[in-house]
Amino acid sequence: MKVTLAYGKNGLEVDFPERGVEVIEPRFVKGLEDEAASLLHALRNPVGAAPLRELATADTSVAIIFPDRTRAMPSDRVLPIVLSELDQVPKENITLINAVGTHRSNTPQELEAMLGREILDNYHIVQHQPRDKSSMVHLGASRYGNQVWVNKDFVQARLKILTGFIEPHLFAGFSGGPKAVLLGVGAFESILRNHSAPMIDNPNATWGETANNPIYREMSEIAALVRPDFIVNVTLNKDREITGVFVGDWKEAHDEGCRFARESVMRPVEQPFDVVVTTNSGFPLDLNLYQAVKGMSAAARIVKQGGTIIMASECCDGLPSEGPFGQLLRSGQSPAEVLSNIHNHSETIQDQWQVQILAKILMKSQVYLYSTLPESEVLAAHLKPVRDIGGLVRRLQAASGPDCRVAVLPEGPQTVPYVTEKVLSHA
Repeated sequence: MKVTLAYGKNGLEVDFPERGVEVIEPRFVKGLEDEAASLLHALRNPVGAAPLRELATADTSVAIIFPDRTRAMPSDRVLPIVLSELDQVPKENITLINAVGTHRSNTPQELEAMLGREILDNYHIVQHQPRDKSSMVHLGASRYGNQVWVNKDFVQARLKILTGFIEPHLFAGFSGGPKAVLLGVGAFESILRNHSAPMIDNPNATWGETANNPIYREMSEIAALVRPDFIVNVTLNKDREITGVFVGDWKEAHDEGCRFARESVMRPVEQPFDVVVTTNSGFPLDLNLYQAVKGMSAAARIVKQGGTIIMASECCDGLPSEGPFGQLLRSGQSPAEVLSNIHNHSETIQDQWQVQILAKILMKSQVYLYSTLPESEVLAAHLKPVRDIGGLVRRLQAASGPDCRVAVLPEGPQTVPYVTEKVLSHA
């Protein structure tokens, strides 16, 4: 049985055994017939807000947040429509802010690929600098004791617009919505505090959970302090086509988008599997090992204790090289020691949340990685390199016997499976 896994830009075809293998995919939702027309209609008929054009005049200062290169958001198709509804505003009054979170700034070539040449040439682009407090405004403290610093260009604009795309997130519940503020344009320290070990350890900090998720709740609280005026969020299918447009009040529209995404992406299974093969949804989501933890986390939801996860993630951008992710992974001789080191840190360290999640996965299952990374780097990350996924699955089946059950998640975390006895709380 041949299955094409989402891997890099071109996919990876794997020949799986005919028996004992179940392919689990999201319910396919067709792309909108006319994306531009659908976006325009939504901008003129938003949820819980006035039409976008009515929110701005010629002297209005406008700030629009857009996701960075690690997200699959089709900004080059969405932003031109949004900007067309603001054509009464002089271009020099509009600032586009790249929500990098704790990631690196994007290169001019990456920005052009994300936004298109016309936008790059005609609008002021700001790359958020999470470590530069002089570029931010202090908004007080959250109920969780987090000191809130947010990008000054965004806070001080008269019309504040969030853009993004909605998919389940491994610890924030869902992407999009308030995540554009914190994490996208918050201070480095604010992001670290939101991602602290106790917050990540909370059982409600997981895929698709919003109502009782402390990470999502703090992001929402901080967004409310900033008071975004308008949101433009979309959902996508595996072909990166827009399947839904959610526009208007940031809370109402995002809640509507989460409900829509949940129906197609969250997939129930009756019992855990011995082996789960997964991906990180292909380019650009599988650029590095840090991002690939998301696909492993989705697989871990349905793998047996002591089972095996096989991850296919290109990782053409390495671990990545920037940030302490790799160093943290190598901080212990075993996943248990790595996890202990994280819990013993007096302060949160960048990337520790992703290492924390990976270490917990590795304490539940062995993880193989098919990638372009050198084998030495794979082994140093406590993973096992593999070059033939189909062959490995056959060997694992032979070792486990005829009752060995294998699940394949070709789209990785675009499918979020769960064992049916698990109940999710929703906002």
